[in-house]
Amino acid sequence: MRHVTAAPQTSAPQHPIGRIPVLDVRPCVDNGARPAKCVVDEEFLVTATVFREGHDAVNASVVLTDPDGVEHLMPMTCTNPGLNTWVARVSADRTGWWSYRVEGWSDPYGTWEHDATIKVQADVDTELMLEEGALVLERAIAHGERTAAQKAVLRDAVAGLRDAARPPTVRLKAGTDASVEDELGARPLREYVTPSADLPLLVERELALFGAWYEIFPRSEGATYDEEEHRWTTGTLRTAARRLPAIAAMGFDVVYLTPIHPIGQAAKKGPNNTLDARPEDPGSPYAIGSPDGGHDAIHPDLGTFEDFDAFVAEARRRGLEVAMDLALQCSPDHPWVAEHPEWFTTRADGTIAYAENPPKKYQDIYPVNFDNDPAGIYAEVRRVVQVWIDHGVTLFRVDNPHTKPVEFWQWLIADVAKDHPDVIWLAEAFTKPAMMHTLGKIGFQQSYTYYTWRTTAGELREYATELSGEAATYMRPSFWPTTHDILTPYMQFGGPAAWKLRAALAATLVPTYGIYAGYELMEHVARPGAEEQIDNEKYEYKNRRWEDDEPGGPREGRTLAGYLTRLNEIRRSHPALHRLRDIRFHHVDDENFLAFSKRRRLADGTEDVVLVVANLDPHSTRATTLRLDMGALGMEPGDSFQASDLVTGETWTWQRDTYVRLGPEVEPVHLVSVRRHW
Repeated sequence: MRHVTAAPQTSAPQHPIGRIPVLDVRPCVDNGARPAKCVVDEEFLVTATVFREGHDAVNASVVLTDPDGVEHLMPMTCTNPGLNTWVARVSADRTGWWSYRVEGWSDPYGTWEHDATIKVQADVDTELMLEEGALVLERAIAHGERTAAQKAVLRDAVAGLRDAARPPTVRLKAGTDASVEDELGARPLREYVTPSADLPLLVERELALFGAWYEIFPRSEGATYDEEEHRWTTGTLRTAARRLPAIAAMGFDVVYLTPIHPIGQAAKKGPNNTLDARPEDPGSPYAIGSPDGGHDAIHPDLGTFEDFDAFVAEARRRGLEVAMDLALQCSPDHPWVAEHPEWFTTRADGTIAYAENPPKKYQDIYPVNFDNDPAGIYAEVRRVVQVWIDHGVTLFRVDNPHTKPVEFWQWLIADVAKDHPDVIWLAEAFTKPAMMHTLGKIGFQQSYTYYTWRTTAGELREYATELSGEAATYMRPSFWPTTHDILTPYMQFGGPAAWKLRAALAATLVPTYGIYAGYELMEHVARPGAEEQIDNEKYEYKNRRWEDDEPGGPREGRTLAGYLTRLNEIRRSHPALHRLRDIRFHHVDDENFLAFSKRRRLADGTEDVVLVVANLDPHSTRATTLRLDMGALGMEPGDSFQASDLVTGETWTWQRDTYVRLGPEVEPVHLVSVRRHW
């Protein structure tokens, strides 16, 4: 019986690998379905595995394509030849939708240079190798787009390679001179170019990554209490605007307003979330909606849209942008409840389900059910958001986004970005990591984090490493030491050292941080049995008597306002603190200490290096030895440097092993500018 050989397969493979394999391109978010993110001029690493058969030289490039479709070619470097790992540090110079890919290619010049160097030195095929080099360079001249001067570099090399009157090693040097390598490094001769898939890159404005937020309840700013009448007079948008000069003077970039909408009276909450509210109690601003309107309206006590516009204008005049709370929930009095009962969840007994976070109950709030009429709800929320954008809001702090469908946020943020790409969204999502990360992937520029509960050196190192690693490709953390709902035991009992320490770490571990009004006063008394302040501002007015901080006032110099001001001055003047991805940790002998540095190369070729050393024990002054990774600071192990404390103004000479003493008796944190001794 005759053996029949099957015909070879002639159809193309389903996923052709290409002539030069290019694998594992990173960053790559959800296999390329979501964009990687950066801000203008923020450097990030593109990596890939690139290799080929045999021994000929292989090379790789990153191709960035800008919003106009113009391609920008950048060289990559092989950092691990054994694993074929190629790396490039890239950045984009303007906002918009970009893409990037990695191209692997055969490198004829690299192949020749390697072989010729070996053979000419051994006098093997010398004339042949020198002529092949001349031919490679002639191909480079013919195929590259070069100026006359750039071509001249290669022509001179060709002439040198063919100059038989000179020794072979001298001729070889003409073809391998640094000027030739530089020219072919900038404009290489590339063969068998094999591209990876194009991956999306969203480039956003600086505030999406770096900024300082300050939260206020507008009704408290300017509120007064009449001791004789036992009655509060609410603050307004006009009185809240009087607070803006002080907020701006402290160096904040964003003033964030908790909800300013009408508040429902049904099931209105009294002080400390109690159910026995008095008529004069203001209720929670998160119980949105009354006969005066809903999410597109302003509480009559606060003023009018004219007042709001005046607030925004004053904020802008002071260099502040306005962020607004977007809390998609309703009081039982909200117009949506009567007009669209299908937008809520109806229980078996016919009542509408109120919000719960056991053991907490929020009888004054109805969650929105997005599944009954998604088209109607989507359109209405989009309309509401546009109302506030039209009145100058450029950022939204979204309350509990993890309790709404992710696909809704993806649609909303993308739809807003079509006409308003500068709008920034901050997710208040204290929830499971998968949800937090996914919200970042689908559009939220920033996210609240677990920083509030990370207090030990190990916890902070691990968390900051996680956030500055692969997650930094799509999720930007915002660190808040306290919020209007969170007051941890560390802050309750840590004293002034804890309040300075946590603000300093929030301001330097990551580029974006936030402060809740009253932080300056170290409001540290908790409601019994809860990690929140007694007399929570969410349920009542607060008059913090800011006038007492003014020159000659009883609190002058006794609050943390000056410390926060200095932190923001340091942040603004040190570009290293504007970035997330380049944090490096250093060893300290005492486990109660945390040390880290940030280093950034500047456009003028210099570097900005900031070193932070903190004693995390707010109750004890401690001394220990700091053992620095000198390479992370851009120095050799035996170098010394000038360490200037940016808070106190003190200056020391430090080296790899340095004694430090920190705590409540001195300062809890060193914020150090590093200047190398030459």
